[in-house]
Amino acid sequence: MESEQIRELVDIPNGVASRSIFVDEELYRQELKQIFGRGWLMVGHESQVPEPDDFMLSRMGEESVILTRDRQGELHVLLNSCRHRGMKVCRFDKGNTRLFTCPYHAWSYTTDGSLVERAGDLFGVPGWKTHYHEALDKKEWGLISVAQMRNYKGTIWATWDIDAPPLEEYLGSFKLWLDSALNSRSGEEGGSTVLVGVQKWRVKCNWKFAPTNFIGDAAHAVSHKSVNLANISPSGSGRRDQRAKGHYAFGWPDLGHGGLGFTPRPEEEWEQGSVFGRFPEVSEYFREVFEKRKVERAGETHYQGKGTIFPNTSFHEDQPRTIIVHHPNGPEETEFWRYYLVDADAPEFVKDTLRHYFMTYSGPGGMTEQDDLENWLYASDASKGMIARQFPYNYQQGLGYSEPFDGYPGSVWCGYRETEQNQLIFLKRWSEFMQGWNWDELMHRSTHPDYVPFPLKAGENVEEVR
Repeated sequence: MESEQIRELVDIPNGVASRSIFVDEELYRQELKQIFGRGWLMVGHESQVPEPDDFMLSRMGEESVILTRDRQGELHVLLNSCRHRGMKVCRFDKGNTRLFTCPYHAWSYTTDGSLVERAGDLFGVPGWKTHYHEALDKKEWGLISVAQMRNYKGTIWATWDIDAPPLEEYLGSFKLWLDSALNSRSGEEGGSTVLVGVQKWRVKCNWKFAPTNFIGDAAHAVSHKSVNLANISPSGSGRRDQRAKGHYAFGWPDLGHGGLGFTPRPEEEWEQGSVFGRFPEVSEYFREVFEKRKVERAGETHYQGKGTIFPNTSFHEDQPRTIIVHHPNGPEETEFWRYYLVDADAPEFVKDTLRHYFMTYSGPGGMTEQDDLENWLYASDASKGMIARQFPYNYQQGLGYSEPFDGYPGSVWCGYRETEQNQLIFLKRWSEFMQGWNWDELMHRSTHPDYVPFPLKAGENVEEVR
């Protein structure tokens, strides 16, 4: 679709968006190029490939990729496709290997992606001497590597776009919340590890339903009414729909990120609520590490929040402490990958308790996730009809009530938890990517003639505001 057509799909001033962006095949194909072919995407965690020659399969959009640690201990993200005829060279979820050998014609690659140099009939390129007459330049035919890769506190991110800005610039001040998920509970930088493995499942819904839910849809608590009544929080008391004072929705209009979090406060004033009261030993462990954190980070600012990193990575920083990646499988299916995190040095009894609790709370067997999956499935199904597509979705809750927030540079907030402006922010960013803006325009939006300032009041004239 042309830029003008894309702009018409998301009406920021009036807080509405076409249902077509959640069901249309043509738009989906454009997303794979304009969004998943350019943005920073989470691939995995370094703890999943701890030893030389370890590997794990992952995804970037619809592309199958291999996260590897080569013989020298360096990390790589490689397209899982032989350079000869495109066959997948790896069909195991994870493991350890010296070579990836294509089962079609036996081209072989090392864990850094290089086509094996050795000439002969069994390794590298069979028949390199006799059939290729030693003319094939093996150095030019290694596995395709991502344009950029970044190890951020153990999480591995990659992009296919060599011109994309550094990951930290792409995250902006929203990375302060990501830090709260990745840093040790006692305050050290990093220190997280993936607990057991990755939980994966598929649902017949568009991939955008999940990130726009995680970015700050607090109004859907009605869906979790039974969960709230059951008090499944780790403390065994209180309700997940009743939050502490100071818990608000924050959005990053010029980056597309957002979530629910607390206003920044001095580390010494931060009070962790009751944690794992049902499990006294685990509760005591967390009490000790939280007290250590106050000492280790005295004089610093405490940041705490959860939400979505544009386009398809969401996270909870506390309990459950988890990252979920929403992989697209066509306009009407999403494959969810959920990573559960824990401090690498936590005692085994703590890790075991968390493992059981996380699966009870999240994932396809978790009480909260089941509610969400049902909503997204039926919303997708009910939006693809000819009549349904003629009527837009409403994102007007909180419209016109956001304002800049100095505590997080580049962010806005509305002083409430219940707002749909974060979802509108996500769709605003989606529109900018889909229109094909270059990175200078994406990161310095005011230079683009179609830039829409945010926040706007309902019906406000964009030209006058600009």
